[in-house]
Amino acid sequence: MNKLIYLGAVLVALVASCNTQKKTAKFRFSSPTAGTMVNVGDVLSLKLEFPDNLSAIDSVVYAIDDEVLARRTDSSVVSLETREAAFGNRTLSARLYHDGKEQVAYSNIVVVPHPPKRYGFNVIHEYPHDPEAFTQGLEYENGYLYESTGLRGKSSLRKVAYQTGEVVQRINLDDRFFGEGMTIMGDRIVQLTYLEKVGFVYNKQTFAKTGEFAYGQSPEGWGLCYDGSRLIKSDGSSRLYFLNAASFAEEGFIEVYNSKGPVNSINELEWIDGKIYANIYQQDIIVIIDPASGAVEGEINLIGIYPNKEEIDNELNGIAYDRKGDRLFVTGKNWNKLYEIALVER
Repeated sequence: MNKLIYLGAVLVALVASCNTQKKTAKFRFSSPTAGTMVNVGDVLSLKLEFPDNLSAIDSVVYAIDDEVLARRTDSSVVSLETREAAFGNRTLSARLYHDGKEQVAYSNIVVVPHPPKRYGFNVIHEYPHDPEAFTQGLEYENGYLYESTGLRGKSSLRKVAYQTGEVVQRINLDDRFFGEGMTIMGDRIVQLTYLEKVGFVYNKQTFAKTGEFAYGQSPEGWGLCYDGSRLIKSDGSSRLYFLNAASFAEEGFIEVYNSKGPVNSINELEWIDGKIYANIYQQDIIVIIDPASGAVEGEINLIGIYPNKEEIDNELNGIAYDRKGDRLFVTGKNWNKLYEIALVER
């Protein structure tokens, strides 16, 4: 075959192939691409790619998480306002109706909060802390610390004179229990256990156990705080669960997100001025969480506060707040120091 004829035939085949591809182009989202990270409040343009052989459009129905967003009878761009969108993965869909047929295109976005405020710290005072205390929960009230400690065979509930570190009252948990987070709720103390899926209720004055409760969906007990009307519980995931203060039943949860995505390993909790302060397991970081949305609004970098860290389980874990004196205390598992700190915005 003549080379020129051969090359011509190849070109014709290529053109035909391209035309065929164009005619069978899929109905799809061209923007946003799947998995796009979006800060809450951003406005997105939803753009579609329509098949080239489309003769007419009856309608296009746009939706986010199956909730109708807009209807169009042409290929114009649709704006998506994310101010009210929940954090996390949100599914986008577009349904194209034409010639008695339906085609569906999907995409998704991940909605996250704006970057948090960043804080450092100044140490105001240092106090002694029992290095045998594997701190899991910490509260301050009327000049004393109340502390829950962990490890099987070493778990306890304590009342501590914070200036000296002296344990003035203590009960030990049965050896089968691994003590976890705790909080004060009026004249009661509520304490979690790790894997046993049971929490204990004590008389604050006598430490006599007055009740116990089983967990709901949350599989483990990590941190606990009280906002004045309900308990807030962590389980090491990115979820915080709300518990009824009378029945201890779970009544909902929020997912915690920062500007990079879900925040996992949420540990010890403290309620301070309408926000949840939370240790992140195995990090010298405390995050400040909006209890309504789950957004991390602040991040406190405490790297270097305790110079004697040697073991992986020697991490920061313990936040207590003196509401009358507006003082913030932190410590960690088996630390020999309790620190009163002041935050420094960066």
